[in-house]
Amino acid sequence: MAQPNPIETFLLEADDLLTTIEDVVLDMNGGAVNDDAVNQLFRAFHTLKGSGAMFDFDDVAEFTHHVEGALDLVRNGRLEVSPGLLDCVLAAKDLIKGMLQARQGGAAVAADAGSRIVARLAALSGQSTATTAASHAAASQAAATAAAAPAAAAGAAAVDYRISFRPDPGILLRGTNVQALFDELRALGPCRVRALTDAVPPLATLDAEQCFVHWDIELRTAAGPNAIRDVFLFVEDGSDLRIEAVAASAATAVAEAPAAPVAGAAPSAPSSSPAKEPAAPAAVPGKPQAKDAMIRVTSEKLDRLVNLVGELVMNQSRLQQVAARVDSADLLLSVEQIERLINELRDTVLGIRMMPIGSTFGRFKRLVHDLSAELGKEVDLVTEGADTEIDKTVLDQLADPLIHLIRNSLDHGIEPAEVRVQRGKLARGTIRLSAAHQGSNVVVRIQDNGKGLDRAAILRKGIERGLVTADATPSDRDIFNLIFLPGFSTAAQVTSVSGRGVGMDVVKRQIEGLRGTVSLASEPGLGTTVTCTLPLTLAIVDGLAVAVGEAQYVIPTGAVLENVELQREERGAFNGRQVVAVRGELVPYIRLRSMCGLDGGGPDVEKVVIVRHAEQRVGIVVDRVLGSHQTVIQPLGRFCRGIEMLSGSTIMGDGRVALILDVAGLVRQSAAATASGAVGPTATEATIHQPATTSP
Repeated sequence: MAQPNPIETFLLEADDLLTTIEDVVLDMNGGAVNDDAVNQLFRAFHTLKGSGAMFDFDDVAEFTHHVEGALDLVRNGRLEVSPGLLDCVLAAKDLIKGMLQARQGGAAVAADAGSRIVARLAALSGQSTATTAASHAAASQAAATAAAAPAAAAGAAAVDYRISFRPDPGILLRGTNVQALFDELRALGPCRVRALTDAVPPLATLDAEQCFVHWDIELRTAAGPNAIRDVFLFVEDGSDLRIEAVAASAATAVAEAPAAPVAGAAPSAPSSSPAKEPAAPAAVPGKPQAKDAMIRVTSEKLDRLVNLVGELVMNQSRLQQVAARVDSADLLLSVEQIERLINELRDTVLGIRMMPIGSTFGRFKRLVHDLSAELGKEVDLVTEGADTEIDKTVLDQLADPLIHLIRNSLDHGIEPAEVRVQRGKLARGTIRLSAAHQGSNVVVRIQDNGKGLDRAAILRKGIERGLVTADATPSDRDIFNLIFLPGFSTAAQVTSVSGRGVGMDVVKRQIEGLRGTVSLASEPGLGTTVTCTLPLTLAIVDGLAVAVGEAQYVIPTGAVLENVELQREERGAFNGRQVVAVRGELVPYIRLRSMCGLDGGGPDVEKVVIVRHAEQRVGIVVDRVLGSHQTVIQPLGRFCRGIEMLSGSTIMGDGRVALILDVAGLVRQSAAATASGAVGPTATEATIHQPATTSP
């Protein structure tokens, strides 16, 4: 098996660190400024600098050093956090990302981009660029001097510290040399290290790969607590680290003493160490627990695993049919056990592909931050349900539609601050992005508290374009749905953000391409809500198997509402229109037999599968309903990829191939066929979106 490329590992970790930097800065920009946030930023840039230098990304390391220096001034109270500084840190993050992408074949960054940011940092800190560079060089020289002569740190300004370090038990497995940490502390000043072994278990139960020793350290240094914490920078996560300054009157002289050995499995303290302190409980209240071990797996490997599980599910279905024909209790029992195991394996593998939607939500904070400044508006982004999990395949394709929707809310929905104040609103607008599970779906909502949709303007534009007749009285929902038509826009002028009529139709297509739906709701003066309903996964879905002639199809169960019968004499009973009466309501339907170009009129009694499309009901007429079927979705062959009404294929228990219907695509294809005269009157987009003008 090929070993992972260290540089690829660095690039992945760098991407995570850059995401963390952006999230922290945007939170600080919203008011979450505290020492923890500043330290988190410092650690991220410090790690980028060290790892960059290690893997020959010297330009990244050199530039990052300047940002790290500015953040160190903040940590020491010599520079205040300001909007200008946060914007500068964001610009630095973008530049570092550009540098890394350039090394991977991307576009080169501007030659003076780094120097411009360094100059801004110098101006913010009240220093010239040359002075800033000199201060960094001086700091490096001071560190080297301290390493060569630890005693030089002692003096009038020296402070005594008591350090308690209880590491993550798995610290040794990650290759950390704890002795090296103590050597770094000695570079700061005289210190005494004591190993405490009260938590070491009996030899019979000892795990030699775990670290049960913790340390108590006394240090005298003038470097300050931040310098001490930096020594433990890469091991602090999962460990319990406490640094306390000892009052001068109570402090005792700290003599240089050899460090205790680091062996985590030592059953007793070495003889050079002080006697063991009174036993303390092994489980320290509030002590961070060791993090779960995590590994990175490429998407290709994960997709391959899902495909193999899909093959198992299909073969299990065939085996079940064979077992049903064979009169053997032992065989049936074995098949049932295999079914249980495969179902558990399927759920586990699909669970691995699930990711919290917050990983996508995070990027929109920067979008709102930048667009607010560009449009001169004050807008906050509030997210809810970031822990809601959804299939990574769906998540990857969800970002672009959400970007369109958020941009529209900012540009068209949220009013300028002065207008909002005149209307009795808060000057700052709010866009709320939320996600929640709803059955086998995930519902994502984008809600703003802006001016809402202009119903009259949309209707007027629809009449101008001939989409609605002048005497029609469509509902609000039908009017709002006009926004999803290609090229539809009511914007008076085109801006750099929107107004070209390109976007909302793309949003609808992309959401429906994920077998989801999108709908609009709005209240004048209160705001607009866009609701996107998406399936949890695109890999395996429960479906309803139906048949037309000898061909079999699968309709996703999530879209199915009910089944009704259609008698031959009921066809075209309402002035020749293809609608069926269901409890007093006329539901338009599509004849799948006609859409597939099959000859013959079908059986005397057909089945109408009522499905939900765009929050309305549509019927799909088939010859027979075969029953529920767990569908493993397979991609279509190249001859079928252009057929809009199909979203994939699957293999049935008898080995035959069934095509999976895309309800939204089926409706669009039916509308196009009706418009061209290819088929008779059927359920079209006009029928669905404008019932008032087409009712029988």
